[in-house]
Amino acid sequence: MRFMKSLPQLSSPTVDVLSCRDRRTFLTNTSMLAIGALLASACGNGIIGGGVTDVGTVGVTVKLSDYPALATVGGIARLNGTTTPIAVVREEAAVYRALSLVCPHQGTTVGINGTGFLCPNHEARFSGTGKWLGGQVTSSLHEFAVASNISAGTLSISN
Repeated sequence: MRFMKSLPQLSSPTVDVLSCRDRRTFLTNTSMLAIGALLASACGNGIIGGGVTDVGTVGVTVKLSDYPALATVGGIARLNGTTTPIAVVREEAAVYRALSLVCPHQGTTVGINGTGFLCPNHEARFSGTGKWLGGQVTSSLHEFAVASNISAGTLSISN
């Protein structure tokens, strides 16, 4: 008859997972984390552009009442439901400007920043008219044609 030697009982049923990793696994994992951090820091603030700077074909009509920011001169509103991100700026009582929010540098969507626009990827700045003010970009935002029908309260925006 054989006797089995019993194993000593551990005082705690938990096991330290980190002590179970071998050196190769540890070095591989930490190297991958370091490479990921390096790549993220090399891309501005980590927001990577779409790479596509073409604005595509645009043909949309919007109701001004849907965008309260456009009720006053100087107001800026980002349009909803468009495939190309577009902002409308009210320059004068009956004058509107429609601008593509696709950064001409690497295709990142720029955001509204006060009375202008800012690219979050490389910090290019644009005025409320879309004119480039500084940063890595050297061209202005694309502008669309705008036809306003003030009596109907609509704007038609197209290439």
